Amino acid sequence: MAIVDIVMPKMGESIMEATVLKWHKQPGDHVKMDETLLDIATDKVDSEVPSTSAGVIRELLYKENDVVPVGSVIAKIDVGGAAQASVATAVQQSMPAVQQPRQAAEPLPSAAPVVQNSGSRFYSPLVLNIAGAEGIGMAELENIPGTGNEGRVTKKDILGYVANRGNVAALQPVYAAPTAAPFNGAPAPQQTAPTAPIAIGGATGGNVEIVEMDRMRKLIADHMVRSKATSPHVTSFTEADVTNIVRWRDKVKGPFEKKYGEKITYTPIFFEAVINCIRKFPLINCSIDGDKIVIKKYVNIGMATALPSGNLIVPVIKNADTKNLIGLSRDVNALANAARNGKLKADDTQGGTFTVTNVGTFGSLMGTPIINQPQVAILALGVIKKRPMVMETADGDVIAIRHMMYLSLSYDHRIVDGALGASFLTAVANELEAFDQNRSF
Repeated sequence: MAIVDIVMPKMGESIMEATVLKWHKQPGDHVKMDETLLDIATDKVDSEVPSTSAGVIRELLYKENDVVPVGSVIAKIDVGGAAQASVATAVQQSMPAVQQPRQAAEPLPSAAPVVQNSGSRFYSPLVLNIAGAEGIGMAELENIPGTGNEGRVTKKDILGYVANRGNVAALQPVYAAPTAAPFNGAPAPQQTAPTAPIAIGGATGGNVEIVEMDRMRKLIADHMVRSKATSPHVTSFTEADVTNIVRWRDKVKGPFEKKYGEKITYTPIFFEAVINCIRKFPLINCSIDGDKIVIKKYVNIGMATALPSGNLIVPVIKNADTKNLIGLSRDVNALANAARNGKLKADDTQGGTFTVTNVGTFGSLMGTPIINQPQVAILALGVIKKRPMVMETADGDVIAIRHMMYLSLSYDHRIVDGALGASFLTAVANELEAFDQNRSF
């Protein structure tokens, strides 16, 4: 019989492992080419993994909720003519493989001490390999705080521990926000961990209920804490008269959809203004690498998007600076629909150089957004509201009803000073106010 190995695919340049969320097939089941075999989750997005061959499932080498290194064999498919006759045998042979400890699929180097999974906490083969190579025994491994799902130790956790081995600070979570030192320069006192952890998972009595964070919420929380610990945040505010934009969109949205088959929202119009201003202020579109500034010559705009679950994800429009309003509209609509329907690919959320979040979608006048690392700035768009405004005319000042919107820019003060941040934000507002309501598509 011909056996084909199914491996954990590489979902993106920086993604080295993924969590098995759900198997859609079991040993003995038939699977078609490109049929969904399992759902996985990375630190970026949830994805479906299709089968690369047609045949009968013989073995599933990992269980649901296991963390699997990219490139590892996760299943075996019988694609030979004997597949039909061997279904029962395949089921019997595959069950022990599913139940056995995961380190069997990827043995540790023989020269390193062997580390076994304990019954109290589960470790991925990648973590066990690193532990074995660094001479970390199980007793020591058990004391490493984990930031992964259900407190699991991730690759980042153990590498951070190895880098600070022997230091008391290594017992803190890898991405915990640092404790501020006293102003006199004296070292901050060490903080001790609480002796009795709080039980999670249900109501504690009275009117209080404690609910476990889902996987994505934990990732968001970790990302936000790291961003605040990494970048000194400053936020500047301004407002813009977007009356011309509102009138133009109201006029063209019907013909635009009829001609191009796409709805035109305010988002691509705002993106167009942002792109034009990034060209004038390229330092807004950069990242920091140690003591070096990496200025990007391309513009990949991230659009913060709320999911039906209430969580947040940031799909990215790649090379947005090369696209016109029609192309931006298509990308915005496609990514928004994919996010709502759980169809985003891991690559859809990577490579952003600047992020825009529309807090006005939920009625907020303005916001103070947190920078999406490793970027250095993020723009928040408030709700568009009609307000009486004083306008200058040839006949003097008049009061008119205008469509107004607040804009706020949070930026990394290591790179973006107040002058640059305020200048960029003002330029965006001016770009929006100068919108030509007589323009074509």
